Amino acid sequence: MKCRHCGSALRCDFLDLGFAPPSNAYLAAEDLSKPEVYFPLRLKVCEECWLVQTEDYASAESLFSPEYAYFSSASSSWLAHAARYVEMITRRLGLGQQSMVIEVASNDGYLLKNFVAAGIPCLGVEPTDSTAEAAEKLGIPVLREFFGEALGKRLADESKGADLILGNNVYAHVPDINDFTKGIKAALKAGGTVTLEFPHVMRLIEQNQFDTVYHEHFSYLSLFTVGKIFESAGLRVFDVEELPTHGGSLRVYGCHADDPRQTTDAVTTLLAEEETRGLRSSAVYADFQVKAEKVKNDALAFLIEAKRAGKTVAAYGAAAKGNTLLNFAGVKPDLVPFVCDAAAAKQNKFMPGSHIPILHPDVISERRPDYVLILPWNIATEVRQQLATLAEQGTKFVTAVPDLKIQ
Repeated sequence: MKCRHCGSALRCDFLDLGFAPPSNAYLAAEDLSKPEVYFPLRLKVCEECWLVQTEDYASAESLFSPEYAYFSSASSSWLAHAARYVEMITRRLGLGQQSMVIEVASNDGYLLKNFVAAGIPCLGVEPTDSTAEAAEKLGIPVLREFFGEALGKRLADESKGADLILGNNVYAHVPDINDFTKGIKAALKAGGTVTLEFPHVMRLIEQNQFDTVYHEHFSYLSLFTVGKIFESAGLRVFDVEELPTHGGSLRVYGCHADDPRQTTDAVTTLLAEEETRGLRSSAVYADFQVKAEKVKNDALAFLIEAKRAGKTVAAYGAAAKGNTLLNFAGVKPDLVPFVCDAAAAKQNKFMPGSHIPILHPDVISERRPDYVLILPWNIATEVRQQLATLAEQGTKFVTAVPDLKIQ
């Protein structure tokens, strides 16, 4: 396999999670008696551009099907994050009724609805029918296509170039990251701005976030690598922010390479920190496998010990990261009999691989388990607040990443 960005041979192994089904391929009851497709789940590191990437096995079409069940609006904290972004970027760029905003992977309209409310023209690009339909019901125009250079050029040719192109948690999801970035270049007006948010691979390593690895995440990104990819497409990163979302993310601000805006000190400072932490050295990637296995083993030991003690454990949040943990650990319904999730699209379905049933959040309050394993640890505070009544009745909350915690 060659590097998806620079084409160099990939010789450095980072992580091997065995075989797993796609993390968002939730199952209906009738699917439980049918064969389930598993793909190898392994990461490699390019020692030229330092792009961390999955091995090539699963296609985007097989992962992001019309039934794709991730709805951004299910998290109240994420909705608040999106609203704050729209307020900030509108003010920073002076966006108004004459502007054009394009969101790539606009999902269910969780963010663009704020631009619609402000009277700022916008367009969503979202290939999955279920989420695109939800956005259209909010009055958001949506193109149901995968984004790339061809679509970017078409938008520009149709005078639909953007003053702002944004993408939240999509850059890591695209199999052809070069084509995607060239699409941004093509659709971005002169003087326009692109912002992309994605989990920072530095935090993944630092906090043992191996469960953020799944087939839908083709890339695991550093600022250094994103700068290289932008540069190859005729773009430039001129600013960066570190965010707490998803366990530690970056928001990069980009522009055309010849844009007069100066590159900020924040970019220089973070690039230096990445180098200091060894992100451009094979050594930092070499021992991550052992750390991931410890997290997995500790979580599995807790579940087995709880069962032996006659305690009940339920899970909350049918998140992709939860599927990675459960499948790597080989957890089945005998250890975790059900998981609750607020997303109606996931309820009454089953987790891929583990076949744990997904139920309405009310069930967890009715059954009052001894422990609640919070799978999306990045919103653990939000979940604990939602289930505060359970805590008052003696239920304890458990997170497995970056290490096992029982509260």
